[in-house]
Amino acid sequence: MEPPASPRDAMRGGIQSTAIPSDATRVEARSSVVESIRGCGLTGLQIDKEELRQRLIMPKYLRVAMRNSIRFQDSDRGLEKDPLSVAEDAETPQTPESPLVVFINSRSGGRHGSELKLRLQQLIADEQVFELKDVKPHEFVQYGLACLEKLASAGDQCADETRTRMRVMVAGGDGTVGWVLGCLGELNSQGREPVPPVGIIPLGTGNDLSRSFGWGGSFPFSWKSAVKRSLDKATSGRVVRLDSWDLSMSMPFGETIEPPHSLKQTEDCCLDQSLEIKGEMPDKTSCFRGVFYNYFSIGMDAQVAYGFHHLRNDKPYLANGPIANKILYSGFTCTQGWFFTHCISEPSLRGLKNILRIHIKKMDSSEWEQIRIPSSVRAIVALNLQSYASGRNPWGNLKPGYLEKRGFVEAHPDDGVLEIFGLKEGWHASFVMVELISAKHIAQAAAIRFEFRGGEWQRAYMQMDGEPWKQPLNKDFSTFIEIKRVPFQSVMIHGDD
Repeated sequence: MEPPASPRDAMRGGIQSTAIPSDATRVEARSSVVESIRGCGLTGLQIDKEELRQRLIMPKYLRVAMRNSIRFQDSDRGLEKDPLSVAEDAETPQTPESPLVVFINSRSGGRHGSELKLRLQQLIADEQVFELKDVKPHEFVQYGLACLEKLASAGDQCADETRTRMRVMVAGGDGTVGWVLGCLGELNSQGREPVPPVGIIPLGTGNDLSRSFGWGGSFPFSWKSAVKRSLDKATSGRVVRLDSWDLSMSMPFGETIEPPHSLKQTEDCCLDQSLEIKGEMPDKTSCFRGVFYNYFSIGMDAQVAYGFHHLRNDKPYLANGPIANKILYSGFTCTQGWFFTHCISEPSLRGLKNILRIHIKKMDSSEWEQIRIPSSVRAIVALNLQSYASGRNPWGNLKPGYLEKRGFVEAHPDDGVLEIFGLKEGWHASFVMVELISAKHIAQAAAIRFEFRGGEWQRAYMQMDGEPWKQPLNKDFSTFIEIKRVPFQSVMIHGDD
């Protein structure tokens, strides 16, 4: 994937304001067309279907064992030999070169999941293709992989090699990919290595994880041949690392939220005790915990995502493809007050600094320090990848002199720090998205604590990797969100587009 163009100074001479929309439109349209044509994969037409299948498909008895373990929620259930599968594998079973399982989210993006599932079952096998509404990633880890591990412990060499060589493809958007990565990441804490590396078939709207790791930014026009090419790349793609970020939230007890599935309620909060909390704490708190891979954001961008997310769920027929999704998304951006802020009694209440304090730990530092929030900022993003909002790079490709002056390092997805930046009103965000300017650089951090307090604000909007929620704010007690890097990095397959 080609790196995004370097950000340009907004005051550079020769830029005509009237040219901005048309140039941006042409660039985006050209990019989408190029990605779609590239995704068609002319080389995919040369891939022999049967030869590919032999590299991917597991022996029948292992496929059935995994399926039964997941179906009955019992990893021991797969140890019972199925007569039909044993008969089919009468000869000594051969371990495939790259045994592959695929997860599909049919609700992502253009909702191509049903057709795609049939195509994948033709290319691999029914038992190796999972629809997420039927099989959850944690069920695959807890029962399917556990079954292979038990067979391996019992001396089954084919099961042992299949488990070791296992790779995973995810057909969905960023939220779906993050969900699968999070469940696979549990293998590290359970001492069940190796963790299968993950590739992506992009079905979402933004597809920033897919873009960052060479799998393209959209579901291609000639998707049938492209799927075959994606599976071929999944067998041989190089394995790379990705930082994962743990998010813990503590909020006053009694407030209710509808968190994304990647944010789970827990009994205890894991806030760093070395940072003193000023002010009173409530007698009881509600705690949530989750993991993200690309970004966490607060403010107007999350509010727009929240509106789009609920429209897609309520009226799925409107979200019938990437282009329609982008039009709907743009419409929500214009109607949520980011461009034309509603008149309120005190204009200063529009900025996030009125409800938010931020403390960070810098790289190689154990000390917390508070950082200033620009008064004009209405959205704050903590970004891990250099791809946001459908492939944009709001942080920018910064020059060495500027990096040294600000005490920053060059951004990478495995460098152990998050880039924190701000977006002002919608006009500023628009210029950032077409890379005429960079976002408002705030800090780079190895750990972050956000503290929210209500008052005039009764709620705020937040999102993790494209999954938004509405967060109630209490005027008497603070809500805390703390972010720190997960000790184990996620494992990705690079598509090398």
